[in-house]
Amino acid sequence: MNTSTGPELSYTDLFEISKQIIALNQHPSGGYVACPLFSNYAFSWLRDGSFIAYAMDRSGETESSELFHQWVRHVLERQQDHVNHLLGKKERGEWIAENEFLHTRYHLDGRDDDHSEWGHFQLDGYGAWLWGLTEHWRAQGKKAMPESYRTSVELTVRYLAAFWKLPNFDCWEERNDQVHPSTLACIYGGLKAIRTYGDYAYLDNVTDEIQQFLLRHAVHPDGGYFVKSIRPVSSDEARYDIGYEGVDASLLWLCQPFQVFPSEHPAMAATLEKIQEDLHADTGGVRRYASDEYYGGGEWILLTAWQGWVDTLRGKQAEARHALDWILRQADAIGRLPEQVPHTKAERDVYNHWVGRWGTPATPLLWSHAMYLVLYCQLHK
Repeated sequence: MNTSTGPELSYTDLFEISKQIIALNQHPSGGYVACPLFSNYAFSWLRDGSFIAYAMDRSGETESSELFHQWVRHVLERQQDHVNHLLGKKERGEWIAENEFLHTRYHLDGRDDDHSEWGHFQLDGYGAWLWGLTEHWRAQGKKAMPESYRTSVELTVRYLAAFWKLPNFDCWEERNDQVHPSTLACIYGGLKAIRTYGDYAYLDNVTDEIQQFLLRHAVHPDGGYFVKSIRPVSSDEARYDIGYEGVDASLLWLCQPFQVFPSEHPAMAATLEKIQEDLHADTGGVRRYASDEYYGGGEWILLTAWQGWVDTLRGKQAEARHALDWILRQADAIGRLPEQVPHTKAERDVYNHWVGRWGTPATPLLWSHAMYLVLYCQLHK
C-alpha cells in the first residue's frame, strides 16, 4: 500500500529516485548493498547486483555498472587459487563440503562473508554475472572481451561448467538439497552469453545439456509446466523426483532474460499460465510461490516488474503497464520501494512473526528499484 502523504509520484519521479537510491548505495569499490536499512541485507550479492547493474545500463548509468563489474572481477581474481582447488577435488572424485564453495554474497568492500550462517552455496549469481557483464559490454559497444576480465571470466566459466548440476540454495536462500530451474536458467544464460566473447565452443554442449536436463527432469508429468525444484533421489544422476510440485515466479527467468525457452514453448507457456493462476494476487502483485511464509508470503516488487517485462515481450502492453502502476503505488512518501508488501490478512500472524524477528520488510530494496527501472525502460524508452 502506498503510504505517501504528499503529491503522488509520477513514473518519471520514481525512475529518477530509483537511480539515485541505487547510486547512493553503491560502495566506492563498486558493490551494491542489497538494502542499506536491513541488517541481514547489508552485503552485496552477485545475483542482485548483476540485475541492478543491468538496470543502470538500461538507464544510461553505465559508469555505475562498470564499477560493479570491476568489483566482481577483483572478488573473483582473489578466488583463483580456491576455484582451482575445488576443480582439482572434483577431478579427483573427492568430496566437497557445501561450505567450501564460493559465497553468494560479499562485504561491500569485497571481503568474504566468513562469519555468518547464511546459505552460501548458490550458483545463480555467478551465471547472472556472466550474463550481466556481456550485456554491459554490449551497452558499451564492445565486440571483444577486455583483457582485464579474462581471468575472472574463465574462472567463472570453469566453475559453472563443472558444478551446474549440484543441488544448492535457490535465489531465495532456500532448499539447498534441491536443483532449481531458475538457477539453471541463470547458468544457461551466462554461459550462452559469454560464448560470443571467447573461445568457448565447448559451452555449447553444456548449455544444450542444461536445456535437455530441464525438459527431462523439471517438467511436471501431469501439468506440463516447469516445477519450482527437483531433488536427486540417489547418487545416480539420472534419477530426480519433484521437490516442489508448484511453480515459483523466478521461473520467469527461463523465458526472460535468459531465453532458455521461448514463451510459446509448450512447457514455458504452461509455466507462465500457472504462475498467472497461482501467484498473481487480486491486488496486483506477484508472490514468490504458493506456500511462501517469509513475511507471510507477500507480493514482491521485483517479481511484479519481471512479469511486466515478460508481458512486454509477449505483446501484452496493458498488463505490463498495470504492473508498473501497481509498483508505483507501493512507493512510500519519499519514493522508496520495499522488497514485498503483505499479501492478505490471512497471513498477518506469520507477517507479524517476521516483523518481530527482523523488523518490517527490507526498504529500500535496490533490486526492487532496479526492476522498476527495467520495466520503465521497456515501456518508455
